[in-house]
Amino acid sequence: MKRSIKKPTGPSISDAFDEIDPMNTSLPITDGKLDRRSFLKLTAGAGAGLVLAFNMAGKAKAGQSADNTPDLNAYIRISPNGAIEIYSKNPEIGQGIKTSFPMIIAEELDADWQDVTVTQSPIDEKTFGRQNAGGSRSIATNWNRLRQAGATARHMLITAATKKWGVPFAECTTANSHVFHPPSGKKATYSSLAADAAAQPLPQANLVKLKKKEDYTLIGKRIGGVDNLALVTGQPLFGIDQRLPEMLYAVYAKCPALGGTVKSANYDEIRKLPGVKYVFPLDGNDHPLELTAGVAIVATSTWAAFEAKKHLKVIWDESQASTDNWDDLVAQAQKLKDQPPQKTLHQTGDPTAAIEDAAQTVESFYKFHFIAHATLEPQNATAWYKDGKVEVWAPTQSPGRAVGNVAHTLGISPDHVTIHQTRVGGGFGRRLVNDSACEAAAISRLIQAPVKLQWTREDDMTHDYYRTAGFHAFKGGVDKSGKVTGWQDHLITFSNDGKKPVIAGAPRQPAREFPAQLMPNFQLSQSLIPLKTRCGLWRAPGSNTHAWAVQSFIHEMAVSAGVDHLDFLLQIMGEPTWFPPQDKYSLNTARATAVIKLAAEKAGWGTPMPKGRGLGLAFHFSHAGYFAEVADVSVTDDKELTVHRVVVAGDIGTIVNISGAENQCQGSVIDGLSAMMEQEITMKDGRIEQSNFDSYHLLRMPAAPKVDMHFIQNSAPPTGAGEPALPPLAPAICNAIYAASSHRARTLPLAKEGFTVA
Repeated sequence: MKRSIKKPTGPSISDAFDEIDPMNTSLPITDGKLDRRSFLKLTAGAGAGLVLAFNMAGKAKAGQSADNTPDLNAYIRISPNGAIEIYSKNPEIGQGIKTSFPMIIAEELDADWQDVTVTQSPIDEKTFGRQNAGGSRSIATNWNRLRQAGATARHMLITAATKKWGVPFAECTTANSHVFHPPSGKKATYSSLAADAAAQPLPQANLVKLKKKEDYTLIGKRIGGVDNLALVTGQPLFGIDQRLPEMLYAVYAKCPALGGTVKSANYDEIRKLPGVKYVFPLDGNDHPLELTAGVAIVATSTWAAFEAKKHLKVIWDESQASTDNWDDLVAQAQKLKDQPPQKTLHQTGDPTAAIEDAAQTVESFYKFHFIAHATLEPQNATAWYKDGKVEVWAPTQSPGRAVGNVAHTLGISPDHVTIHQTRVGGGFGRRLVNDSACEAAAISRLIQAPVKLQWTREDDMTHDYYRTAGFHAFKGGVDKSGKVTGWQDHLITFSNDGKKPVIAGAPRQPAREFPAQLMPNFQLSQSLIPLKTRCGLWRAPGSNTHAWAVQSFIHEMAVSAGVDHLDFLLQIMGEPTWFPPQDKYSLNTARATAVIKLAAEKAGWGTPMPKGRGLGLAFHFSHAGYFAEVADVSVTDDKELTVHRVVVAGDIGTIVNISGAENQCQGSVIDGLSAMMEQEITMKDGRIEQSNFDSYHLLRMPAAPKVDMHFIQNSAPPTGAGEPALPPLAPAICNAIYAASSHRARTLPLAKEGFTVA
């Protein structure tokens, strides 16, 4: 049986992640302008009505699939029966994009939402452009294109009506899937006009008018998710639900220490176990995010495969495997914090002199652990390799990338790979990596049959791409008036290759990382510790830990200066400034100040609190979102912690779906609180020590706080809510702990400082 024999000689993990980092601003798609070649008008055969395809890749392309329907992008199909079908191109991972994308199109189309059905689009980045879910970029990237798609369709429907009625275009209006001519009282359904509209020439882009915000009837409302009914009735939407004819079931065992390879295993014993059809080793390929060496077991059921895996005994070659030990990493960091930094990432002024001349100085050391993604749906994929081609059904955040990953793993053309996007049962950045899809495809090719690969919870937790741990050694100076005079942050992080930090281990744009632009004397420096453990992107990459350390230290400085934290933070913001290049990812202190004041007002900042109870404030700007949060916390003498309420104030510009935005922010609070209480990943001799939820604890429902949401809605273009609401949560709670108990928490998870959930 032929199998891959390539060894991992390709790019480092950091290099590989650079290709898929959702915060990479050099995207192949740019915002805004629509040209005529990027918008296609197609007719799908007799009786199909109007079909409009909006090409997200900026290239005109259309075709007919096997069932004589258009091979399209984000498009609108208006059927004679009145149904309006809209494609949603990006993965749905619980962030609500499958509902929000069609809402944008339907708004500009003036469609009755009750007429709309939503379909997950095919995966084809040549036609659709980039298809991924990460970085809270989906709405921001596609907003103008989707608006133009709906508005162009509306324009063509009106044109068809004017020719039918012989009336001026300017006298016609639209609403609820109808075109109206008020002077004559005539009206027509979109479905009755669709065929004539499809025959119209494509309008000039400058003739297509987009709605003003005050005219919105759908955007800004609370709209339930289009999959809600299917979800609550248990329909098979997820990767784990997939079934194929004559499908077999696989598990894949990998070395407990990353980098180990297979020397031998008890193959003959495993083959004799009930239900087992195949057992064989696979060598890893040359890409760190694709195929790792291991042993595959294929059986007639998932249960049989799981049971057989319990009896599998592998002798691993660990000569090149990880030997990472958490205690050793901490010891190295403790030494580095007292040494000069290895590299300065960004500096303004003379922070050393400013701190030495300050009226007061503050110095602190912050430490945070590795954490896992712990998605509710463990990693899985279903693959069917046949006649040199492969189809994969996968709950992936990066389906377009999966095409290339699978093709590279199998050594076939990307044109021979088809990815079917399923709904995702939790991503948080983990499913930007397509290793399970690559494993399933490799196994299917060897057995020449459809196979579902299912990871166990233990597989999922011990072979994750973890949010990196790290350390911040701060020094700050405050003058007699309580103003910050100097700031130094020595970031100690990790490197897989000895050259650059692990992914999200250090800011990609240090000069724009808060509070660099607001300090006259500022230094951010870096030291690296060697690491073999795999790290990856976790919700609000980088910002999730940076905000905790920075905003906690700002509070320390405020306390030292004897200045109210709210006043101290607003003082740092200074006069309203929108920093260059004045785009959505540039800090605007006026918007920042507004959310800080709103959160404080809604939380009752300054209200006297009873003994053992306090309010904590924090702010962060990330992923184009401005968020301030105030936590109301009580702490007992035994360090039992209760988070009563979290007030969240956010500015993400125009909000497409209020319900979805609130859901994302509430989820960020719960996710952030769960991660900061007890969750940690540690390793010994290269082996991850936590393997299931008995040792990696999730927050339980009784501990969930009340979350009060408040949005500042304005005319700014919309940005995402799934990531930027998380970073302020941890510092807000830690600052509240100090207000309630005078205990300064400088280690995450809080369990390491003796705190428990009440």
